[in-house]
Amino acid sequence: MEKSKYPLYFSFPAIIVFLVFFITPTVIGFYYSFTDWNINASSIKFNGLDNYKELFNEPRLKQAFTNTLIFAAAVTVLQNVAGLGLALILNEKLKLRNLLRMIFFMPYVIAPLVIGYIFRAIYHPEHGIVNKFFDTIGLDFMMQDWLNDPKFALFTIIITDIWRVAGFSMVVYLAGLQFIPKDLIESASIDGAHYWTRFKHVVFPLLAPAFTVNILLAMIGSMKVFEIVMVLTEGGPGYTTEVFYTYIRNTFSSGEMGYATAINMLLFALVTLVGVPVLMAMKKREVEM
Repeated sequence: MEKSKYPLYFSFPAIIVFLVFFITPTVIGFYYSFTDWNINASSIKFNGLDNYKELFNEPRLKQAFTNTLIFAAAVTVLQNVAGLGLALILNEKLKLRNLLRMIFFMPYVIAPLVIGYIFRAIYHPEHGIVNKFFDTIGLDFMMQDWLNDPKFALFTIIITDIWRVAGFSMVVYLAGLQFIPKDLIESASIDGAHYWTRFKHVVFPLLAPAFTVNILLAMIGSMKVFEIVMVLTEGGPGYTTEVFYTYIRNTFSSGEMGYATAINMLLFALVTLVGVPVLMAMKKREVEM
C-alpha cells in the first residue's frame, strides 16, 4: 500500500474550521427551527413541528419554491449551454481569444450587488439602454418595463444571471478541453469525422468531469440566489420573483427567527435532495465513459 505523503494531522485545522463554522451553526439552526424564537418575545419555547406545518400552508412560500425551481432549472441549463459554446469557440486558434476569454469571464468576478445596480439602470423603462435600443431600431412594441411587469421580471433576472455566470462555466469547460488528447481528435479527423461527429463521440464524453462540476455548482448556486434578485426586484412585483432567500431575509427582518430558520432548513433539505442524485448520476456517467 502506498504510504501517505502528508501526516493526517495536517488536516486538523481545516476539520476544526469546518466543525466550528458549518456543522455547529447547522446543528444549532436545526434546533431553533423547532422553537417559537422571536426577537420581540422574552423567552424561547420549543413548539415541535409548528413552524414546518405553517410553512406548508403558506402560499407565499409556494410561490418562492416555484420561482426558485424555475430559476435554478433555467440558469443551470442555459449557463452550461452558453459556457460550453463559448469554450468551444475560444478553444480554437483565434487572434483575440485570450482577450475574449478575459472579457467573458470578467462579469463573474464582479459582485452580484454591483451587477444588480448596473442592470437596474440598463432595464429602466424610460432611460435604460435596452428600451432605447428597441426604440432606435424601430421595434417600439418590444419596449417593456422589464423589472416591474410580472410577465417579464423573472425572465429578466434569469437572463442577467446567465450573463454573469456563463464565463465561469466557460473556464471550467476550457480546462476540460485542455485535457482531451489532441491525437484522438486528429485521428477522428483523419477517419473523416466532421466537427459535429468529433464533438459527439470524442469531445463530449471526455468532458464528463467538467459537466459534473458545472452542472452541480450551477444548480446549487442558482437555488441559493439572493443578491441579484434583491437588488433588481426585491422579490416583486407582488411576489412574482420571490425566491427562497428573499423570503428568508424578509422573515428574519420581521423578527421571526425560529420560523425563518425552519425555511432555511427546508432549503438545505431541498438542495441536498436535488444535489445528491444529480451528483451520483453525473459521477456514474464518468465511470461508464
